Amino acid sequence: MVTRTDAPTRREQILKEAARLFAERGFHGVGVDEIGAAVGISGPGLYRHFAGKDAMLAELLVGISGQLLTGAKRRLAEADGAAGPSAVLDSLIEGHIDFALDDRPLITLHDRELDRLRDSDRKLVRQLQRQYVELWVEVVREVYPGLAEPSARSAVHSVFGLLNSTPHLGRPGSLPGRGTTAELLHRMARGAFAAAETE
Repeated sequence: MVTRTDAPTRREQILKEAARLFAERGFHGVGVDEIGAAVGISGPGLYRHFAGKDAMLAELLVGISGQLLTGAKRRLAEADGAAGPSAVLDSLIEGHIDFALDDRPLITLHDRELDRLRDSDRKLVRQLQRQYVELWVEVVREVYPGLAEPSARSAVHSVFGLLNSTPHLGRPGSLPGRGTTAELLHRMARGAFAAAETE
């Protein structure tokens, strides 16, 4: 989720373990007692932090959508005209690759469990995701001016599909190494955008 240098809070520990367990066994396949055991507290003790499993799922899925958008906006603000559009796009790609490699359970969780959210939470996730996509579309069109807006949007969604395929790449130990995998994903993402412009 968020890269931290200080120790995670109990709440963050619970969310991390909940994400892992939900991704491994499905939302309904995991009880609060198991989540509690994973972080060293009783199942009922979780209710001091969350109203229940539904609240954990909502915080995980709404939370990561918000974090991706906030991170992308931060990267744009840090560039602040100093870097060209190509460098900004590279920075956006790097940020999404960090998510895709470091938060693989959340990708699985989103794919499988989004429909379990309350309507209001699901709508919020979709709203945050649309804003994230549109931010990318704007940058992509600066780098690849030959791309019409609908094509740029399709290319962005395709690149997200590519980057978010990391849960299907095998176990973390079976990959060629984080740095090598990140570089490969980056080259493939840039290649996909370039190919979209030449069509």
